[in-house]
Amino acid sequence: MSSENDYDKLTKEEREARDKADREREEAEQAALPYKWKQELGEVDITVPVPKGTRARDLAVIIQKKKLSVGLKGQEKIMEGELCREIKLEDSTWTLEDQQSLLIHLEKLNKQQWWDNILTHHPKIDTRKIQPENSKLSDLDGETRGMVEKMMFDNQQKQMGKPTSDELKKMEALKKFQAAHPELDFSNAKIS
Repeated sequence: MSSENDYDKLTKEEREARDKADREREEAEQAALPYKWKQELGEVDITVPVPKGTRARDLAVIIQKKKLSVGLKGQEKIMEGELCREIKLEDSTWTLEDQQSLLIHLEKLNKQQWWDNILTHHPKIDTRKIQPENSKLSDLDGETRGMVEKMMFDNQQKQMGKPTSDELKKMEALKKFQAAHPELDFSNAKIS
C-alpha cells in the first residue's frame, strides 16, 4: 500500500500532525544545506554564503546544463553535483553581492515544473505543497498566456454548459464542410 493511500485514510487531525512533522523535517533538512534557495515556475535563485571579503576572482563557479559546482579556489567545494533538472545555460548567471553572498540565478528549461531540490543528492521538498504567488496574465510569455486564457475560457464555457474552444472549432469546421458540400445530407450528423 502506498503512503498516499495511507494518507487518504488518516483523520483530519492525523493529516495535520503528519503535515506538520513533514514540514518540520523538510525545514530542518533545507536549513542544513550550505545554501538557501527559492523558485518560481521558470527560475531558481540560490544564495550561497561565502567568507566576508571574498572577491569574484576567489570563486570557482561552474554552471552547466545539468551540473553545478560552487567553491572557493583551492578549497573543498561548497556544493557540487547534478542538477535535478536541465537549465537554460545562456540565461543562467551568478554574481557576488557585498563580498559575502554568491547569488546564482538558474533559468529552468521546463518552465512548467517545480524542482524537488537543487542537486539530485540533496534532500527533496514536497512540491505538492507549493503555493505559487499570483501572477498576472501579462507576466506570462505568449504561448503560456494563450494556453492559460484557453483553459480559463473552456472552464467558463463548461460551467455554463456551453461548448469548449475545441468543440467550437469542430462545429465551425463541420459548418464549413457542410457549406462546401450541400449535396450531402447532414440531418442526422452528431459532433463528438
